[in-house]
Amino acid sequence: MNIRIPAILTAIVVAASAHAEVTISHGYSAFGDLKYGPDFTHFDFANPDAPKGGTMSQRQLFGTPTFDSLNAFIIKGDSAPEVSQHIYDSLMARAYDEPDALYGLLAETIEYPEDLSYVAFNLRPEARFHDDTPVTADDVVFTINALKTDGHPYYRNLLADVVAVTAESDQRVRFDLAEGAGSAFPGDLAELAILPAHFYDENPFDETWMELPLGSGPYMVTSVDAPRTITFCRDPDYWAADLPVNVGRNNFDCFAYEYFVDDTVGLEAFAAGEYTMRVEYRSASWATGYDFPAAQKGWVKQMLLPDARPANAQGIWFNTRRPILQDIRVRQALEYAFNFEWTNETLFYGTYNRTDSFFENTDMEATGLPEGEELAILEPFRDQLPPEVFTEPPHIPYAGSSSPRDRTALRAASQLLDDAGWIVGDDGMRRNADGKLLSLEFPDDSRSLERVMVPFTENLQALGIDVNFEILDPSSWSERRQTFDFDLSATAWQVQITPGAELRAFYGSEAAAAEGSNNLTGLADPVVDALIERAVQSETREELTVAARALDRVLRVKNIWIGNWHLGAHRVAVWDIFGMPDQPAPYDFNRGVDFWWFDQEKYQALVDAGALEDAF
Repeated sequence: MNIRIPAILTAIVVAASAHAEVTISHGYSAFGDLKYGPDFTHFDFANPDAPKGGTMSQRQLFGTPTFDSLNAFIIKGDSAPEVSQHIYDSLMARAYDEPDALYGLLAETIEYPEDLSYVAFNLRPEARFHDDTPVTADDVVFTINALKTDGHPYYRNLLADVVAVTAESDQRVRFDLAEGAGSAFPGDLAELAILPAHFYDENPFDETWMELPLGSGPYMVTSVDAPRTITFCRDPDYWAADLPVNVGRNNFDCFAYEYFVDDTVGLEAFAAGEYTMRVEYRSASWATGYDFPAAQKGWVKQMLLPDARPANAQGIWFNTRRPILQDIRVRQALEYAFNFEWTNETLFYGTYNRTDSFFENTDMEATGLPEGEELAILEPFRDQLPPEVFTEPPHIPYAGSSSPRDRTALRAASQLLDDAGWIVGDDGMRRNADGKLLSLEFPDDSRSLERVMVPFTENLQALGIDVNFEILDPSSWSERRQTFDFDLSATAWQVQITPGAELRAFYGSEAAAAEGSNNLTGLADPVVDALIERAVQSETREELTVAARALDRVLRVKNIWIGNWHLGAHRVAVWDIFGMPDQPAPYDFNRGVDFWWFDQEKYQALVDAGALEDAF
């Protein structure tokens, strides 16, 4: 393999090679070989001839109903998630047709020894922020230190294995890593958005603000009307436009996002042509909501796009910091009250599968009895785990029935609550021996989930539980979530194709004590911590798969959530004005949209038909 190495680095490489084998490469993969060689011209799923122009307008990403900050990296405020997607470049860019491979973007090459005691990135001298300031190693150092010190708890947990980060020259940055950081960790570092240190001289990193952020990526924020709209338009002088990772990418002149607190209003706006691309999260809307005139005339298309990534870890999470929920029998009873079968058939038109696993839709999901290497991983913890981990298949929740009030499930739940000491009184409510009422707070900010959660809470009330399901405004819910001021939370996490250090943020003991962390349940268990580290430190995908199965098995026996549902595909509706690759990237639909393009002929046809106004 012929790799061009800047002359200034040659002595460093030679010296390092005298002590240990050092790899210098144009790309990085945690496990296995890279698909694309150093001379590749574009990703196979990209169309290098895609035309440039037009606007992709869509509803806000991830269902976030509002925003009041453009600082996307801290816990304070409600940030617009699109900011981190469009305006910042990272050291390397992911290839979405490989499970864990990245190729040089800001960094021309990556360097690391066999033991991964450090990783170094050699930056491209031509890299520039939007104000034409060079991107240097000092900016990387600033980014890492800011995220570790004042960033969202997710970043603080993710970066725990960075012992030191050093700018060895303007174009070379080195990360010294803790022992056992894991082979996926260099990829985690390579994907982080790199921030301009000088921008934060006047815009404190740890505060919310609405100043237009500065990045080095393909787009800039050009207009903001918080909390309703945000628009990103192409930097005409984008420094990396012709790099192989960007060929056939970033084809739209602008991305525009419309924010809707009420998703019903959002669908009506889409039907009227106020925006032109929509990911549909509601099965009822998908089944019955697209009968408006534009869809009937074929101007709007519905597409089901496959997703090869793990299903989101979506569920109703129990906050075990609360004494009531520390009794597993109570948590098991609450699980019985969620009737998936009725919910799926009645509300979701039978489109979903039940989520049982924290690694659903992958071979990392635990099945059957533990055996072989998985059993060997679990064996040292036998005396710290329930016996059923070794004697029974992994926990699968009761599916429910076609009746909204499943008597079998409610009887089982009632018995569990009785056994836990929560007895029904003359008033029909459950209290313990001290007379304390079994009361649960269940706040949320999503009207679209209300139709699902109200029947669940009605089942809880039928059991004699005083449950308060309350729809809050987004800022109030965000504040309560950050301080763990809830008993139940309906939340979904994106599961990585190659799980690694981020597992600590969701399930690790250290994250349990960090305000605003992603460890909603407050799980702090040494066995879970040890299994997370086993997964993080896996040297092959086979090792990772087995470690994840062991972790999945243990998490499931702890009943820390009520697993919800998954589809394994994306429901996407578009006004028929876009082109897209013949073979879309299988591993990330959201970023795969970056490889779509505006089809001027299709657009003009809809304008001529009176379907859309001529805005371009």
